[in-house]
Amino acid sequence: MLQVIHDAFAHRRHVDPPPAALSDTVEDIEQALREGHGVCAVVDTEIVACVLVDIHGPVATLRRVSVVPGAAGGGLARALAEAAGDLAATLGARRVELLTRREFPELLAWWERHGFDVVREDADGFILGRDLPVILEVPTAEAMQALGGRLAGVLRAGDVLVVDGELGAGKTTLAKGLGAGLGIAGPVISPTFVISRVHRSLTDGPHLVHVDAYRLGDAAELSDIDLDASLEESVTYIEWGQGKAEWLAEDRLEVEIWRSTDPAADGRTVRLTGIGRRWAGALETMREQP
Repeated sequence: MLQVIHDAFAHRRHVDPPPAALSDTVEDIEQALREGHGVCAVVDTEIVACVLVDIHGPVATLRRVSVVPGAAGGGLARALAEAAGDLAATLGARRVELLTRREFPELLAWWERHGFDVVREDADGFILGRDLPVILEVPTAEAMQALGGRLAGVLRAGDVLVVDGELGAGKTTLAKGLGAGLGIAGPVISPTFVISRVHRSLTDGPHLVHVDAYRLGDAAELSDIDLDASLEESVTYIEWGQGKAEWLAEDRLEVEIWRSTDPAADGRTVRLTGIGRRWAGALETMREQP
């Protein structure tokens, strides 16, 4: 880990004073791991990226976010930050923060693109933060629908949900519970062949726009549906939206669903990640496992 940290920070342009990371020793890293946690990315038995994670109460702090120069630009930094956030969330943290120096505005912009906001200024730069994802174990299809009903309780008109998960993971099942919770008309079924279906509210709540982007090649094809015309008055739920629908809203809820790794089990893991100021604190009621 120490070599990865030194290589990554040495590759950045010179600043004065130099980063403290360049002065780290093996003993420093060992102590950080004894008192906290570390996450590494390994390729062909070699560590190519790493981060230190300190947890104090509800707040996790990321330090020494490092990717070796030869592996930079391939999405490792994002994957590393997400893995560290998931670890912190499972250990009970609710927010994550990190420091970025003011001499590196491009790093500030990168973290902001990935859902972080400036929390406060520090003598060395800016403290950025965001809520950690909500990670829930969902044992059955009925529990997935119930989760959708709970989620409906925190949604409002204008919200965009970008939903991802393999075939049969439970995306449409979650949407059914969401529709029931919103009080919409008609059954919720996958709009695979019609791409988009609007379910009108039977109450004074928002409508539900249910989209299946599986057959769409990219964001440009999704834009042809003119979803932005109904955004303000609806909750927009986009299955298979990852990599295609993020442009619709800077503030959005990203939902990821995984099958259990146990082939004999029918359970799912659901991760809810709020992006943008709209979601600051909005998912706190969802953190308790029912």
